[in-house]
Amino acid sequence: MKKFLTWAVCTTLLVSCQNEKPAEESTTVSGEAEVAAPAVATSPTGATFSDAKYAAMVKNGMAKFTAEDVDGFLSEYADNVVWQWNNGDSAVGKAAVSEYWKKRFADVIDSIAISNEIYLGVTVANPQSIEQPGVWVLSWYMVNAKYKGTGKRMVQWIHTDLHFDANDKIDRVIQYLDRVPIAAAMKK
Repeated sequence: MKKFLTWAVCTTLLVSCQNEKPAEESTTVSGEAEVAAPAVATSPTGATFSDAKYAAMVKNGMAKFTAEDVDGFLSEYADNVVWQWNNGDSAVGKAAVSEYWKKRFADVIDSIAISNEIYLGVTVANPQSIEQPGVWVLSWYMVNAKYKGTGKRMVQWIHTDLHFDANDKIDRVIQYLDRVPIAAAMKK
C-alpha cells in the first residue's frame, strides 16, 4: 500500500508539473522565410519583465546611496514616497526619507558598501495581495556597513522592492532586513 501511495503521489506531481508548450507565433523578417517564435510567457498575475531602464535607475541610485549622496539617491523618488521596513516601521514622504537617511549617515553609519547586486524589473498586471499593479524592481544585495561609535560591522543580505509611479518615479519601497545584526553592530 505504501508503494502504491508513493507511486500515486509521484505520478500526480509529474502530470501536474508538466508545462504545456507555449503557443508559437509566426514572424516574417524582411521577405525571408517565415520563422516560428515562442509567445512571451506570463504568470497568472500577468507579470512580465519590465524595461531594463527601471533596474538601471535603481542600480544608479544605489551607487549614489553608498557614496552617501542622499539627494542624488532620492532624485528618482516621488514626493509622496512611502518607505516601509519589514518590521512595520515606515517613513512617509520624500522629505521624511531624506531626513532619515541623512541622520543615519551623520550619526550612525560610518561607511557602507554593497556587493553581489541583483536587480530584476517586473511589470505586474494583476496583483495577488496588497501590491500595486505596475512596474516593480526587486533587488537583492549584500550590505557591509561600519558603525560610528563602535567601529563594528554589520554584514547581511537585504532585499528591497521598489514600485514606480506613472511618472517613472519611485513611490513605494519595501525593504526586508534583519535588525539583529544592526543592533549588535551598534551595541557598545
